[in-house]
Amino acid sequence: MTIQPKLNPPARGWQADLSGPNAPPDDEPSLSEGVINHLDGIYLEIARSFLSIRGVLFWLNVLCIPVYFWCADGIFDYPDDIFLVTISVVFVSSCVWGVLVMFRMDISPPRDLPLRFNRMRRKMYVYEIDAVWWNPFIRWPIRAVSYDWDDVRAEAWQQQGVINGGHVMKWGVVLSVVKPGTNEVIDRFQLRAKGDGESAWAYICTYMQEGPNSLPPPDYPSRDSEEENRLNIAYMLAPKVNWPTEMDIESRTAPAESTCLELATDAN
Repeated sequence: MTIQPKLNPPARGWQADLSGPNAPPDDEPSLSEGVINHLDGIYLEIARSFLSIRGVLFWLNVLCIPVYFWCADGIFDYPDDIFLVTISVVFVSSCVWGVLVMFRMDISPPRDLPLRFNRMRRKMYVYEIDAVWWNPFIRWPIRAVSYDWDDVRAEAWQQQGVINGGHVMKWGVVLSVVKPGTNEVIDRFQLRAKGDGESAWAYICTYMQEGPNSLPPPDYPSRDSEEENRLNIAYMLAPKVNWPTEMDIESRTAPAESTCLELATDAN
């Protein structure tokens, strides 16, 4: 019997629907080292990266730009040949576009795209960039949104293709948000946690259902220090995470704490 996707529409490359937000996880909870930004009884924050290896495209551009100029200069040696001039214009335009796209993909996304799960409020908070990769001339919008935990679903996906004659396969877990009481998807976010995405979803579900005491003991360095990334120029040029003030407070506090903080602010 063929298993059909539950959500409408299913994730691209859909492979399976994972356990629901309040159901027992399908896998053992686990997160790779360095993924956890924060963990306590109120909220869990995990890091996500826009690119798996940040900085590679930046230095690739630095190395390739002189080659582009050398090639373009050779083509323009024949200004009377309309065909060659046309090719040169297309070539130079493509190179400029390619350089800008690669620079933007390495530099424009924030240093982190964190996900916060507040178990006291039963909400998921997402810091996301909507990359318009084909247009490097506009500002790529960054948004911070929140959704009820009960409306979050997880889908495993897998895609494969051929690049330079080699077979390439990608897989992961996407978090889908459904319209309350339905299976209609209204938003999606790649989990992008290092390692096994299904174990990461199990980790998140265990935290939201049972709290941090039911999780494996955390073994991760503090991510408050940026020393390990100071040699990565693309990372240092990228914008810092900047949650909206109200959402930042809400996502890090329990309801009672948030109310007290608001009263104290009003009193001042």
